[in-house]
Amino acid sequence: MAATNGTGKPLLEFILNGIPGLEHAHLWISFPFFSMYLIGMVGNCGLLYIIWTEEALHRPMYFFLCMLSITDIVMGTSTMPKAFCIFWLNLKEIDFNSCLVQMYIVHTFTGMESGVLMLMALDRFVAICYPLRYATILTNPLILKVGLVTFIRGAVLILPFPFLVRKMQYCNTNVIAHTYCDHMAVVKLACGSIHVDAIYGLTVALLIGGFDIFCITVSYFMILKAVVGLSSKEARSKAFGTCTAHICAITVSYTPAFFTFFAHHFGGHSIAPHVHIIMANLYLLLPPMMNPIVYGVKTKEIRESVLRLFSKGKTMVPHGH
Repeated sequence: MAATNGTGKPLLEFILNGIPGLEHAHLWISFPFFSMYLIGMVGNCGLLYIIWTEEALHRPMYFFLCMLSITDIVMGTSTMPKAFCIFWLNLKEIDFNSCLVQMYIVHTFTGMESGVLMLMALDRFVAICYPLRYATILTNPLILKVGLVTFIRGAVLILPFPFLVRKMQYCNTNVIAHTYCDHMAVVKLACGSIHVDAIYGLTVALLIGGFDIFCITVSYFMILKAVVGLSSKEARSKAFGTCTAHICAITVSYTPAFFTFFAHHFGGHSIAPHVHIIMANLYLLLPPMMNPIVYGVKTKEIRESVLRLFSKGKTMVPHGH
């Protein structure tokens, strides 16, 4: 049973209006968005293929990177195809239940992204602070368990969102000023009180984002302490180098995430709606695009694997006479 509007009739669909105030520019906005989405999908699929085929990369750090790539693929694919339908074909309608499913997937996997970044910080902490025990601490069964727990945490904490949205009444409009079904963008259409939803949303953000950021901060504080204590300048440089890609990934993921979160909960009318919605889309496009590039450039093993793959491809192509 779908939620009802003020007249008691069931609400069967929402209208996703795209980027408010920039409807005339949807086509032009779609080109950079599509380029970012395409680069992200190709990059992450390529990263998964390289890690899968290269036995030398079957190590904890790269297993966590696989989790990050899968999360990025799901985040982008759950939202962008519909956004391109809005931009290119003006197909703005989305079934009520499809909207709830999209909302659940987006928020579950953004929580998963945060959790994987936290696990990667712990991985770097163990690698630098306990290098001799690294292989015995981070075993494959443990990696599988912590990955599963991270997914379950997001899946369980986000589960009330669609149920809270479903029980609401929508009196005025079913038009969502967004390109996808974001939780707060949907509940703001309700005619009743949304305090429960807003408070629960803040609680989930603290339980997931707050906890993960705390763990990342503590991990890097301990890493910094250990690195400063190293006698060799070369060893310090190498230790910092292994963390560079991960610090870039954290920055790229959390910057638009923070902006989107604060704009929804505290921004009010101080942030232009189109700026907010563009940033919300970049939140789902930037990490998937940048993570494979950053790890490809900064990680020696991945760089060498890519070069080997291309050199293999060249040798397989017969030369013309």
